[in-house]
Amino acid sequence: MNVFSSKLSSDNRKPVPSSDSGQAPSFAEGSAIQIPKWVGILAIIVAFTLCWARAEAQQPPKLLRIGYLSGVSASAEAARRDAFSQELRKLGYVEGKNIVVDYRYSDGKYERLAALAAELVRLKPDIIVTGGGPSTRALKQVTSTIPVVMTNDPDPVANGFVASLARPGGNITGFSTLAPEISGKRLELLREVVPALSRLAVLGTSSSPAYTPVIKEIGLPRGL
Repeated sequence: MNVFSSKLSSDNRKPVPSSDSGQAPSFAEGSAIQIPKWVGILAIIVAFTLCWARAEAQQPPKLLRIGYLSGVSASAEAARRDAFSQELRKLGYVEGKNIVVDYRYSDGKYERLAALAAELVRLKPDIIVTGGGPSTRALKQVTSTIPVVMTNDPDPVANGFVASLARPGGNITGFSTLAPEISGKRLELLREVVPALSRLAVLGTSSSPAYTPVIKEIGLPRGL
């Protein structure tokens, strides 16, 4: 996973690689929540942007508003939501005390994301967090001014969310799993494990902007 900054932050450094896999966190039932590193970093980005918003307003302290948009259900993201709230509390942001969080879920019905994104924008939040590429795209279409922090996008440059990882520009920042860049390495490891490998199948969605970089990295014809 890589994290990068945009004009929302004063630090426009290049992406800093992390040891995370970029996959959604897994929590064992009945056990204490193990908070993945990226949730803590996400909370820090959100907290930094909220401080920036408060400084820009130059007004007495008020309840700051965070929007959250996801394409899955609330129950599917319950553990992630709890971890996010816990990390915000560590940074001094408590729901109902100094922040309000508006959650919107499309329950797997991605056609609803556009309406939910517009609904969140009408609430005029200080920042919006997205739970995946489809949510980020829906928000990009309805706002170019509200700061958006995205999570776990495979290729934000190819998807048109940012200009580049080093200099994202615009109002979107966040995380990239950069899965295409390690596709070639995965193939190398597979060949080491199975030296007699002669045929490889790739399962993907050709209509996805992230599909082409993957195919290019592993050296397969585009039409496969």
